Amino acid sequence: MMSHPFARTEILLGAPAAATLRDRYVLIAGVGGVGGYVAENLARAGVGHITLVDHDVVSISNLNRQLVALHSTLDQPKVAVMAARIRDIHPDCVLETRQEFINTDNVQSLLTGSGAEVVADCIDAIACKAILIQTAQTLSLPVFSSMGAGNRLDPRRVRVARLNQTEKCPLARELRALLRKSGASLDVQTVFSDESPRRAAPPEEVSAPGGRAKTVNGTISFMPAIFGVLLSGIILQHLLATGENRNSA
Repeated sequence: MMSHPFARTEILLGAPAAATLRDRYVLIAGVGGVGGYVAENLARAGVGHITLVDHDVVSISNLNRQLVALHSTLDQPKVAVMAARIRDIHPDCVLETRQEFINTDNVQSLLTGSGAEVVADCIDAIACKAILIQTAQTLSLPVFSSMGAGNRLDPRRVRVARLNQTEKCPLARELRALLRKSGASLDVQTVFSDESPRRAAPPEEVSAPGGRAKTVNGTISFMPAIFGVLLSGIILQHLLATGENRNSA
C-alpha cells in the first residue's frame, strides 16, 4: 500500500531524486492559463519551495482555461487562489505570494528576495517578459519561458526549443528584438507553437492596478494547459539533472 503522496514519484525517479525536489525553489511569474498548470505540476511533483507572482484577480473570462478560475473564486487574487490549491495538494510546500506587476522597479528585488534558483516565465506582457528574462540572466538564474498559447488550436504544433529557434510566434519575435536590444542572451528554453496564429480581438483596457491596454487573444481550454505541462516538465528535468550534479559533488 502506498504510504505517502509522492510514492509513485519515487517509483519513477528513485527516492533520492524525489527527495532533492523538496529542497528546490522555483519562482513562477504569472499564474494564469499557463502558470497555473506549471505551479500545480511542480507542487504535485514535490517541489518544496515556490513563489507565485501575479498582479491580477480572477475574472469571468478566465473560466475557459485557468485552474484558478471558478465561479467561487471570481475577483480573488490569482496568487491567493493558487496558493490555497497548492496547500491542499502539498501542505509542506513553502509558499510565497506576491500580488505585483513585474516591472523594472521591482524585478530584481523579487528575484533576489525570493531565494529562487529557477524562474518560470508565464507572463504575456512582452516588455515585462524581457525585463524578467534579462534580470534573471544577470543574476545567473536559469529561466524557462512560455511563448504565446493564444489564438492557436492545434495541440500537435506545440514545441520545445530555444528562443532563437522558434517559428511563427509573433510574441517570440518581438521578445527576441527586445532582448537583442538590451544585449541579453536568446539562449532561453521555451515552449511555443509553430501554428500560424488566428486573428485576435482589438485591444481593450485593463482595469487592474498596474495593468495596461493589451490585445485580447482567443483561447481554448487545452492549449494553455499543454504549454504549462510542457514547461513544468522541462523545469523538472532541469531540477533533477542539477540535483544529480549536487549529489555527485
